[in-house]
Amino acid sequence: MDKSGQAYWYAVLKLMAIILGVWFIAGYVFGIILAPALNNIHLGGYPLGFWFAHQGSIYIYVALIFIYAKLQGNLDKKFDVHEN
Repeated sequence: MDKSGQAYWYAVLKLMAIILGVWFIAGYVFGIILAPALNNIHLGGYPLGFWFAHQGSIYIYVALIFIYAKLQGNLDKKFDVHEN
């Protein structure tokens, strides 16, 4: 693989690590580990820990899909491997 290909895959793996890190923090850290502490804060009448575990993480996951698609498209254009 040439330098351009290696740079592309490095950028793709970096993007994936960031997206998966946000996914882990939203789903596991906020939804499970910090849920008792977040329950002291209320959002729309519900404890924030409960909200993250049941709805907030889903909103974040859907947002991550669109963010990933946009950023991956930008990477593809930058390295000239995009679809026409």
